[in-house]
Amino acid sequence: MRRLTLSPLPARRSSAWPAAAVWPAAVAGTIALSLTGESAAHAAPPAPALTVTPPVPRTVGAPIAVTKAVATAVTASTYTVQPGDTVWAIARARGLDPAAVAAANGLGADAMIRPGQVLALTAAAAAPTAPAPAPAPAPATTTHEVRPGDTVSAIARANGVSVDAVLSANGLTRASIIYPGDILRIPSGTDSGAPAPAALPAPTAPGLDAEQSENARMIIRVGRELGVSDRGILIALGTAMQESWLRNLDWGDRDSLGLFQQRPSAGWGTPEQIRDPERSTRVFYGGAGDPNGAATRGLLDIPGWETLPYADAAQAVQISAYPDRYAQWEQPATTWLAVLG
Repeated sequence: MRRLTLSPLPARRSSAWPAAAVWPAAVAGTIALSLTGESAAHAAPPAPALTVTPPVPRTVGAPIAVTKAVATAVTASTYTVQPGDTVWAIARARGLDPAAVAAANGLGADAMIRPGQVLALTAAAAAPTAPAPAPAPAPATTTHEVRPGDTVSAIARANGVSVDAVLSANGLTRASIIYPGDILRIPSGTDSGAPAPAALPAPTAPGLDAEQSENARMIIRVGRELGVSDRGILIALGTAMQESWLRNLDWGDRDSLGLFQQRPSAGWGTPEQIRDPERSTRVFYGGAGDPNGAATRGLLDIPGWETLPYADAAQAVQISAYPDRYAQWEQPATTWLAVLG
């Protein structure tokens, strides 16, 4: 098909993929793909079993980094759904497990809630997880307050210590997420070889394998750091699924690359920059935190993007030849956010 051209935005790639792919069983019941023309949307591999980790409250601003704990029991009550609500947001606001709230109301992973609907709120009653082993005392330590855009690897590198040393000193694992305002202990260089605690398997979402779930988790984390609403994060998740199957591809239509299939020739960055999944995600979101500055236009740069239909908001950034295909991922993205967010 003929590619759309929309000025002054950078040209984007087609989101078309080989038609011979087969969709996984986990999303086949909720997603009907309409594949026409000379190409079809890429298919995801078989979905692994879903495991869900209970939400973990964080201790922000303490001299010792955040410790892990599960939500305590909360008195059962009801809640009337308001426009824009999600099960995840309702549950987390009350210290509850989103999966428990969904189960208490007979909602499946792909169920939708509507304004005016009354939900029963139940307490999260998961057993506490085993605490991370305490790190050995360090001869000397400093602290670092996490700022937007920080990563554990960048903090460790700036302080001349290993990533494992920072993780161990703060009771974190490689699956942990840090947030702006967290206080991390930075051990001295003599502790750089301290082993990190054993990591538990990271949860996967319905229809996504471990790699896809990890990329989705990163998109959610970056969105949270930038202050993007759940709506914006859902748009980013669905766009990445349509463009790359939530995989950091080293190939694509013409010179398109990465999670969002951004093109070096259209000014989205060098091939190496576009293949950096966190950077490409920040470029998709755009706004004040856009690494490209004003060279490209991200979601937050689109006037009134929050009131646009889901597919139209994604298309405003991507300029795809198949704009309607983004819409099929709105409901699955809602499920992924509820599980991984």
